[in-house]
Amino acid sequence: MNHSRHDRFNFAELEHWLNQRRVTEIECLVPDLTGVARGKILPREKFTEDRGMRLPEAVVGMGVTGEFPTEGPYFDVIRPTDRDMHLRPDPRTVCIVPWASDPTAQVIHDCYDAEGVLVPFAPRSVLQRICDLYASRGWKPVVAPELEFYLVARNSDPDMPLKPPIGRSGRAETSRQAYSIDAVNEFDPLFEDVYDYCEKMELNVDTLIHEIGAGQMEINFFHDHPLQLADEVFLFKRTLREAALRHDMYATFMAKPIAGEPGSAMHVHQSIEEVGTGRNIFSNPDGTPSREFYWFIGGLQTYIPAAMALFAPYVNSYRRLARYTAAPINIQWGTDNRTVGIRSPVAGPAARRIENRVIGADANPYVALAATLACGWLGISKQIEPSPECKGDAYLSDRQLPPSLGEALDKLKREDDLREVLGDAFITVYTEVKEVEYAEFMKVISPWEREHLLLHV
Repeated sequence: MNHSRHDRFNFAELEHWLNQRRVTEIECLVPDLTGVARGKILPREKFTEDRGMRLPEAVVGMGVTGEFPTEGPYFDVIRPTDRDMHLRPDPRTVCIVPWASDPTAQVIHDCYDAEGVLVPFAPRSVLQRICDLYASRGWKPVVAPELEFYLVARNSDPDMPLKPPIGRSGRAETSRQAYSIDAVNEFDPLFEDVYDYCEKMELNVDTLIHEIGAGQMEINFFHDHPLQLADEVFLFKRTLREAALRHDMYATFMAKPIAGEPGSAMHVHQSIEEVGTGRNIFSNPDGTPSREFYWFIGGLQTYIPAAMALFAPYVNSYRRLARYTAAPINIQWGTDNRTVGIRSPVAGPAARRIENRVIGADANPYVALAATLACGWLGISKQIEPSPECKGDAYLSDRQLPPSLGEALDKLKREDDLREVLGDAFITVYTEVKEVEYAEFMKVISPWEREHLLLHV
């Protein structure tokens, strides 16, 4: 697929694009803290007239349950008067809504305050902030996400466990089918629609494979600028869920949707290009790894534990991060080693990159990319040397990641370097919202508690 969608830079070209496709409605989208699409649907005339809209600040500052904090530092950032944000469309993000009955376009918007300053706690603003840091050094970060997900049978009862869906054969998967072509072909009608939708939306998706779990798949994206890739992951999630519903199944990006099956990750490959020359600064002229390559790894090792609430944002996220479950438990690094949290794939000097394997599929792509690049940035800025390379099985090493969301939030709140780089307003809003989510979870009594405690304690 081509990159033409991200080559449009101005409103005149946007209007021409809308005219060519006879678009009558515009879905004005804003990614919130969870990665959910918020916004409004406007008639084409209203969109052209206003070129934007307004929404309350709290729309991008609420949790996955729709709840808000009721007190505390949250209101030092988002005022209780519930001020408006002024939303501006990014013309580069426009694409068709291929499943709409009438010609409809979708455009991602950025959030500004009344003075025209980016709202600092909006996820897209945070990622732009980090990209600007790299640009100040004459660098451009390059990323390529690998996004895992599960297809599951429709399930309208949240008390019932999820099950793999029925494929073309009329049977559901009962065994693990890693990299099986035939297992992917079981869902050919669905994936034909997905690729058709992606082509119409000009999303640059690459390879589709079957992962380890029953009904678990992975989609890879071509490498590019972080903001573009975050937009593409955001739009792809929405697209896949819609396509799955049309085939009588669900697609889920939960980190651990099915007990006993591997969790779903969003592995992110990262490198840094020198603007102008395109040189990969992770490699020296003689092809050997550069100081920046090692410092970036050192930054990841130093700051990932404190950033885990950004990479693993829900209680469910930590069920994935268990020993011998195809997910990392520590921040060891190694070359061509999938047991570590930080992997350096085998590649030539121009393609040398670092893969963060800690991030869950449930992470907000804007937040996750901002956080992993922030960790690497701090490593380079502070010239942090990594630990010795792990050449064996990292699952045999000690756990170095926080085991729960509560502990992860405590670490994030105490980490001043990440707060400075990502922004005090963002860290404050994010952690306060996550505390509310965690408190909501703790009100729920699980089946495990009823089974083992009801008559035994």
